[in-house]
Amino acid sequence: MKEITSVAIVGLGALGMLFADRIMKNIGPEALCCPIDDERVRRYAGTEFTINGERRDFPFRPMADCGPVDLVIIAVKATGLDGAMEAAAPCVGEDTTIISILNGVTSEEILGARFGFDKLVWCVAQGMDAVRFGGALKYSIPGELRIGVPEGAPDICRRRLEKLADFLEKADIPFKVEDDIRNRMWSKFMLNVGINQTCMAYETGYGGATQPGEAFETMKGAMREAREVARLEGIDIAEEEIDNYIALMRSLTPDSMPSMRQDAVAGRKTEVELFAGTVLRLAEKHGIETPVNRRLYDRIKELEARAEKKK
Repeated sequence: MKEITSVAIVGLGALGMLFADRIMKNIGPEALCCPIDDERVRRYAGTEFTINGERRDFPFRPMADCGPVDLVIIAVKATGLDGAMEAAAPCVGEDTTIISILNGVTSEEILGARFGFDKLVWCVAQGMDAVRFGGALKYSIPGELRIGVPEGAPDICRRRLEKLADFLEKADIPFKVEDDIRNRMWSKFMLNVGINQTCMAYETGYGGATQPGEAFETMKGAMREAREVARLEGIDIAEEEIDNYIALMRSLTPDSMPSMRQDAVAGRKTEVELFAGTVLRLAEKHGIETPVNRRLYDRIKELEARAEKKK
């Protein structure tokens, strides 16, 4: 398998912009394309993109003009995955590797069903304090990618993993190869269930959610419920992972905010179905109660309905 030299990033949200910028700086702008549909061609025509106040010109390209690349990075929200797969399709060839940096624990299954599981390297993005509003991205901590392949994956996936690691190193994108990527993905899901929903429900940032008080206790309770449904699904997450993630969140810029809170401020649809919705569905499947996630789900739905009325 040849080295990765060409990349398509589908989705120029906070993380998409962050990784696109690093690839352009360290590999070269000719290595990157950003496929977009006709609606976004029109929308982006008048948008100025900046990162930490400095202008960036990203290589947007209509989907019809795209061809196969070595690596496709899916960087949209879960609510946009169907559209992202359509945008990615012209970029996927026989030798293309695909990674998803979506939240949740289901995107790999969906992408594998569409493009083939032998094309996937499983991935988790964590530790970033990136915030994007409009075309402006601000961040001070780039975080890292955790990458790996699950037990039983085809041998070609391990070769893809090796080539991906080589590429990320050249692009100066921090990463770590995980021995148990499923466990890491469920651990990150546990974190998102806590921090994203708490910041949304209490209308606060990382600082407000991680200091002692009601919001903090809610966050921990939601994480513990997610950990329990993970256990019932066969994923054993150590209790200390909760403390590790809390320490990580406390290291981020206190007035920065996770993606769900950003969505609320920007008036976008949130991923509550991906977070509390998943916990509630799995809790029902296994016959357990998850009252903290039920309360968060109801509160976030209430906030969404209130925002919709204001439009």
